[in-house]
Amino acid sequence: MKAAIITILLLIISNVFMTFAWYGHLKMQSAGLIKNWPLYAVILLSWGIALLEYSFMIPANRIGFRGNGGPYTLFQMKVIQEVVSLTVFTVIAVLIFQGEKLHWNHIAAFLCLLGAVALVFIPTES
Repeated sequence: MKAAIITILLLIISNVFMTFAWYGHLKMQSAGLIKNWPLYAVILLSWGIALLEYSFMIPANRIGFRGNGGPYTLFQMKVIQEVVSLTVFTVIAVLIFQGEKLHWNHIAAFLCLLGAVALVFIPTES
């Protein structure tokens, strides 16, 4: 159980960095912080942030993977990662990036993702 919780926490932290690496530069540009930066500089900034993402993602995968003694299969890890990613993105987009609105179809899509999580955890014959 401890590995499961640590895995999820590391995935959350990783995805905070991922969201800022992938989308934060757009908010920084609109705020005028990096408005005149050349594209290569923005790429280098994003890669620097992404390095922090990977510093949490790789341990999460190693700790969580069943082949390393963790509780999750590769498919379970991937589906959990996607749900965490979209959840973290939504919270950051609505609360920090402001201007993004959450609509009914976004909520419906998240419910479908939760269904995907449930399906991937149904025991199968192996």
